[in-house]
Amino acid sequence: MRKQIAKPISGGLILSYKCPSQCRHCMYACSPKWKADWISEADLEKTLVQLSNYIEASPYGSQTVSLNYGLHFTGGEPFLNYELLCQAVEIAEKLNIPSTFVETNSYWCTSDELTREKLELLKKRGLKGILISVNPFYLEYVPFERTERAIRIGQEVFGNNLVVYQLEYYRRFKEAGIRGRVALEDYFRLEGRDSFVKNVEFFFSQPCRPSFLRNWHNHFDNYGNYVPGYCGGISLGDCRELDNLLEEGIETKEYPILGFLIDEDLEGLSRFSKDLGYQERQEGYFSKCHLCMDMRKYLAGREEFGELKPREFYLHLD
Repeated sequence: MRKQIAKPISGGLILSYKCPSQCRHCMYACSPKWKADWISEADLEKTLVQLSNYIEASPYGSQTVSLNYGLHFTGGEPFLNYELLCQAVEIAEKLNIPSTFVETNSYWCTSDELTREKLELLKKRGLKGILISVNPFYLEYVPFERTERAIRIGQEVFGNNLVVYQLEYYRRFKEAGIRGRVALEDYFRLEGRDSFVKNVEFFFSQPCRPSFLRNWHNHFDNYGNYVPGYCGGISLGDCRELDNLLEEGIETKEYPILGFLIDEDLEGLSRFSKDLGYQERQEGYFSKCHLCMDMRKYLAGREEFGELKPREFYLHLD
């Protein structure tokens, strides 16, 4: 049976999964261990041409940015290949793709001069804004002073088109007087937090389908995969042939994992995984995404499923 995919109104173009950090939360298993495999010039242009037919501007206009509108350049860490990032911005500008911005962990912001130089050049090439990632996971790898620098100079260059994600963590770090890097366990102790886990059945009441086939904030990677939402390691098809993919849809008989997730959600995938030998973790799961990822990791190691891409994603999961 064929299932249609919603036309994407926004999303992120993953230039590479390689990243100087190895965050424990990372939805795409990015780390320094990946081969760079930067998107080729041909695929970059082909993908952007396809996306130019669908990406919508922020409600406040094409020159402004919004998390769930427009197109952002991401990874991995896009500033690891600054020349490629500039090229992507130029192509997007030429194609009139609205509300473009770049997402970064600020590792490269080692001085005011360097930070300003790179951001001003990107703006000159046509980039509309920047998103600075701030959370306890990055704090293990990126000194907070670099994050502060990126935010300060980013606001000077892009004005209101600076997005701090997540702003609440930025405020907490400032209030705590954090300097340098902080190990995740130390930060949790500072916050007085403990983790908690749940069993499989707890997550069956939390549907994934609305976010799994949504039309906003999907991702398109350097291997040509159309990644739904934040579901790293799943491909809906080839984003370089987006027009055809949207017209033809997904044949769920060919891609059973997609079929179960679309038709029966996590409960269907759980049953399918158990039939193939998957065993639940006795210690439970942190979230429905943790459960889904753990089942897919098992399935990816058991046999070939065309929708479990890129394969390297599952090799880099710890």
